Amino acid sequence: MNLPNSLTLIRIILTPLLVYLLIYISEFHSIIAAAVFLAAAVTDWLDGHLARRRQQVTTLGKLLDPVADKILVSAALISMVQIDLVPGWMVMLIVGREFAVTGLRGIAATHGVVVEARDLAKYKTALQYAAIILLILTKSIPAEIQDYYIYFSMGALWMTLGVTLYSGVDYFVRFFRTGDMTAPVKREDRWH
Repeated sequence: MNLPNSLTLIRIILTPLLVYLLIYISEFHSIIAAAVFLAAAVTDWLDGHLARRRQQVTTLGKLLDPVADKILVSAALISMVQIDLVPGWMVMLIVGREFAVTGLRGIAATHGVVVEARDLAKYKTALQYAAIILLILTKSIPAEIQDYYIYFSMGALWMTLGVTLYSGVDYFVRFFRTGDMTAPVKREDRWH
């Protein structure tokens, strides 16, 4: 257990606290929830940065980091469905994409095929984090501008949904374009 892996575990541990704050959201709770989410998001950047800088990249870290990200984002979005802050169908698409890509990468890895993350995935994660923070802060916005703020934060969520789905399609396209020699399922059998 090294510092980068510890930071990843902190992100996982912060998730139940975030869910509690979101479900019992008030003006005060929303500011604390946003701070907790931001702290967890910073650990996402920091754990990878430290692992590379200190040459402490581990198999456990490679496994836990993306799982921790998905747990954090999924828990936050599902909690916001619970309090009627975001539509369930949008959350279903975002969370579904996360599970589908994780499954795809797992299947590819068992066959020795690596479907690496691109910068698009980093943009997707940054947009998800930004949209979630904006949505969490909705309750703390003064009533006179809250309607405008909701349009703004929902616009960020729509943009996030678009980039998230596009990124998911990109993973699957790159997976299926893998050459026949390394593809888990050869081209002629792929659709049977």
